Amino acid sequence: MAKRVFWIVLDSAGCGGAPDAAAFGDEGSDTFGTCYKSGKLNIPNMEKMGMRNIEGTSFFAPREDVEGCYCRMHEKSMGKDTTVGHWEMAGMVSPKPLPTYYDGFPQEILDKLSDATGRGIICNKTYSGTEVIKDYGEEHCRTGALIVYTSADSVMQIAAHEDVVPIEELYSICRKARKIMQGDHGVGRIIARPFEGEWPYKRTVRRHDFSLVPPRETVLDALKAEGFPVIGVGKIYDIFAGKSVMFSYSNKGNEANMVRTIDIADADFEGLCYVNLVDTDMIYGHRRDIEGYTNALNTADRQIGELMEKMGPEDMLIITADHGCDPGYKGTDHTREDVPCLIWGPGLKKGVDLGTRNTYADQGATIAEYFGLSYRGDGESFLSEIME
Repeated sequence: MAKRVFWIVLDSAGCGGAPDAAAFGDEGSDTFGTCYKSGKLNIPNMEKMGMRNIEGTSFFAPREDVEGCYCRMHEKSMGKDTTVGHWEMAGMVSPKPLPTYYDGFPQEILDKLSDATGRGIICNKTYSGTEVIKDYGEEHCRTGALIVYTSADSVMQIAAHEDVVPIEELYSICRKARKIMQGDHGVGRIIARPFEGEWPYKRTVRRHDFSLVPPRETVLDALKAEGFPVIGVGKIYDIFAGKSVMFSYSNKGNEANMVRTIDIADADFEGLCYVNLVDTDMIYGHRRDIEGYTNALNTADRQIGELMEKMGPEDMLIITADHGCDPGYKGTDHTREDVPCLIWGPGLKKGVDLGTRNTYADQGATIAEYFGLSYRGDGESFLSEIME
């Protein structure tokens, strides 16, 4: 039988307790803990894999019949965003934080972007994506100027109405911005944020991320080099700027992404299926919607159960997160948290507590060893601890 790894990232589903949370202004944040406290969290499959047994969590409540292996993971990279989180789990720690622009982008950057696109720039502030189009959408529609804004993350976001700036033009603008934002200004992502309709306007599903290329090799590169297919579902292709993602299915929302993943489980291949479920973060975390976030986890858990039923004797399932975005916390930004890591497979040991790991990169190292690669990246494999 072929070896397959299904690697699912519940975007922003941290489990609190990061030792350096206070340095990021996030002391006390706990995404999973908030959802547990809501009283509406129903995740029997993740609990069966060991979620409630992860040490040091606010919901620590050991159960006897655990069928998976489990741990909590510190983030070693200096950040709390999607890009560095995924890069780290894939084997590359980012010791230097990617640049952020809490006070807006320098005028020299705005001038370069305006010259390259032939359009003016408005806003240039830290803003909520849903609020920025309410406050600046009418001016944009009247003048054609681009709404440029940022957040606590290393991002430049460019919003435009699809009737004013056609979607392909917006993508072209973001590609030009990506070329400008390099070196010291190399933000993790340039994000196209199209919207439509009449005021107060609605964002469309045609968002697209233009990421930095990972500066070093990840486990994705190592797998591709040895001939193993790397399949990306959701934002994975964007996060890695397409590097070594050989087959890609773009983000259609969590439920559709999981349906695609379950379909992929019917395919005959040997390699990696890497999945990002972004709704928890994008739709519910940033909007501080506890009920919505909890329901999204419940739905993901149900679909994870469907995927488990399709897994073969040599398949491995990993459930993790890339950072936090506590829907019960102050503000609207990501939160610096530890993340859970659950590992399950018909051929793996049951009930193994892997403790607390010092980096997400241990996941990439474990996947590499599972496929017999020499690559370990910045992590240490725990394969020997989970294999029968």
